[in-house]
Amino acid sequence: MFTKEELINITGAQVLKDDISNDADLCLSTDTRTISFGDIYLPLKGASFDGEDFIEAAIEKGSKAYFTTKDVVYDGAELVLKVENTLDSYLKIAQYYREKINPITVGITGSSGKTTTKELVYSVLSQKFKTQKTYLNHNNEIGFCQTVLAMQNDTQALIVEMGMRGLGEIELITSHLKPNYAIITNCGSAHVGRLGSLDNIAIAKCEIAKGLMHNGVFIGLDQDIMKKHLDYSGKKIFYSLKDVNIIQQSKSCSKFEYKGKLYELNVEGEYNIENSLSAIELGLELGLSYEEIRAGLASYRPIEKRWEMVCVNGLNLINDSYNANPESVKASVKTFVDLYSNPVVVLGDMCELGDESAIYHRQVGEYLARSNHNVKYLTVGKYASEIAKVLNNSGFDAKAFDNNKDVSCYIVENLNNSNTIFLKASRAMKFEEIIENIKK
Repeated sequence: MFTKEELINITGAQVLKDDISNDADLCLSTDTRTISFGDIYLPLKGASFDGEDFIEAAIEKGSKAYFTTKDVVYDGAELVLKVENTLDSYLKIAQYYREKINPITVGITGSSGKTTTKELVYSVLSQKFKTQKTYLNHNNEIGFCQTVLAMQNDTQALIVEMGMRGLGEIELITSHLKPNYAIITNCGSAHVGRLGSLDNIAIAKCEIAKGLMHNGVFIGLDQDIMKKHLDYSGKKIFYSLKDVNIIQQSKSCSKFEYKGKLYELNVEGEYNIENSLSAIELGLELGLSYEEIRAGLASYRPIEKRWEMVCVNGLNLINDSYNANPESVKASVKTFVDLYSNPVVVLGDMCELGDESAIYHRQVGEYLARSNHNVKYLTVGKYASEIAKVLNNSGFDAKAFDNNKDVSCYIVENLNNSNTIFLKASRAMKFEEIIENIKK
């Protein structure tokens, strides 16, 4: 994929050893478990590991070259390149390759819905372009590099999802991606525990515009807090559910009209319709026909743990435990209880909400208490129990459990195939264990 001269020039590396052929084609690898013969190994560092500890293992598996931040030259290597920071080098290489392939480039972020939106955008753009996308939710700076470097030479469109843990992280990714189009799905309370306020969350999300090309297009939800912190002088498009005429909402089906055109999704939920509007707007900007956009939305399928319908030992479950925050819990539970008979909702802790976590959970309980009383609620975890308390005080049937094993036993002993069970929690709650426990 790269010549040694390219890698030296891109990274500004100091050459510690060079016995490799000038025309050698070097593929980059950051993982000794999947390294191939002839690859150049780029060791990354994490909180609990140092990839440089595995350089010798990489050579044993056939690597002919490696990057390092040290002065050690191991036997068996034909090319050794010293750099100050291997992650910085990884980002520079990814940026170089993005510019070399030069696809239409789309960056996507948001407090919730960014992975779903990425998949919707992919479904639409794939109707016209050969498209590469972020795998699952690999949306940090390393995932960005992996996504870019997975492009084939004839890739025409690149979609990069951007997550963040704090200020500056989205700016780091977008400055190396330099997107032609940027999408923010929304600015909500997810990660408020890390960033301290909704304004800081909006500031962090709006960093995506810092790398947006000056002749690019920003697309986002029509949201005051987003507009307040968005600093971009180019073209901006804002969308809203207020502009949508919802024609039908049923199980695995949403039909709606937007700007005089009819569209259909194979999933339920107003929030999914809202997410699809950015894909429609992007498709229009890129010159896709109505038929192509409509076909793209119709072909969308949720990824694992996103409204995943399963039948386990005669019990009907919908697993939506990919992630959770107050906005996504309210929206998804509302959709579920409106569409399914004999509904049972299992809610786990929403993580990263900071010192006011209990308050946010109680607010979810207060929102749910205004809905259908013919719902059984089960909660798992310390903070989710606050939801149960509010619901019980409002006359609902709500039970709180400490762990996944206990709630699994309750489900098996008390529910049957007349119920539909909805699972929603942050990934840290490992709600897939509930399904595995039921299987056993």
